[in-house]
Amino acid sequence: TPTNRAESPQPVRCTPRALAVDCGTRNAHFHTPYRFPAMFTLSNDPTASKADQYATLVEQARALVESERDLTANAANFSALVYHSLDRLNWAGFYFFDGTELVVGPFQGKPACVRIALGKGVCGTAAQTRETQVVRDVHDFPGHIACDAASESEIVVPLVAADGTLIGVWDVDSPVAARFDDEDRQGMEALCRVFVEHAWQKARG
Repeated sequence: TPTNRAESPQPVRCTPRALAVDCGTRNAHFHTPYRFPAMFTLSNDPTASKADQYATLVEQARALVESERDLTANAANFSALVYHSLDRLNWAGFYFFDGTELVVGPFQGKPACVRIALGKGVCGTAAQTRETQVVRDVHDFPGHIACDAASESEIVVPLVAADGTLIGVWDVDSPVAARFDDEDRQGMEALCRVFVEHAWQKARG
């Protein structure tokens, strides 16, 4: 549960590794195990600074998405990477802009609000203003949309393509008040640049 995760923070670092692992499925024609490259080995490093954690995550995120073209697959892996690498989180995922409103995409955490109008809540505000929102206490944010009652703080980064097209937002919640600061803003924005430049651009062809 989010509470247990908050009580036992487990910051992690990763090391790229060329290794094939069996994912448990089999090829329908040849009946052989399907294998894919395992990009990383995760190991706990409680001594790492926040800046070092994000630098490692940026490297890992780039390796995760740079060789895959499917946007959904990349968004799912990106969400899982961040959610399981940073401590004191209870939700991490994407809302993609469909031309009218934000629609929930791949995420980690409890079921979330499916659609959010531009300008509404933290996500809608980030999308409309195209500015990262760092909210120390969600209860003080006018019009906050409470998808998970456990959330106390939140950070939302707008995703904008090089040509100015609004892609959506990257949303991360915490069950701890004041969980996110300017270092988190810089780190999350760096992660989102990797996602836009590699995952989004490749999906667009």
